[in-house]
Amino acid sequence: MLCNDTAPHSDDTLGGRISIAREAIGLSAEQAAERLGVLPSSWNAWERDRDVPRANRLAMMAGVLGVSPSWLLTGLGHGPLAQGPDDDPAELRRALRRAEEEIEVLNRRMRQIASRLEGEAVAQP
Repeated sequence: MLCNDTAPHSDDTLGGRISIAREAIGLSAEQAAERLGVLPSSWNAWERDRDVPRANRLAMMAGVLGVSPSWLLTGLGHGPLAQGPDDDPAELRRALRRAEEEIEVLNRRMRQIASRLEGEAVAQP
């Protein structure tokens, strides 16, 4: 079942939501850090709210954890999948479509940014 609450999650910190999402997919902090390509100490600092990931890391982290970046930041949006025997295949397909749509939005944004950077490189002597 997909957690898609309209109210913020009861754990109202970024670190708390990172931890909840990581646990929902059954990863240790070390495994999650390895998947993201960061040191476990960085991941642990993020979960404990002692530091925050940069925006690009946050977006990649959301992908690793299977949640939306907005859910990580605010608790609103597409949260972690709760694993269980009652997973509804139709809901999982809808979640997959929403994730694909989010990826397409991010890809368009990345292309826009890359295009602007290329334009700046051409304009500079």
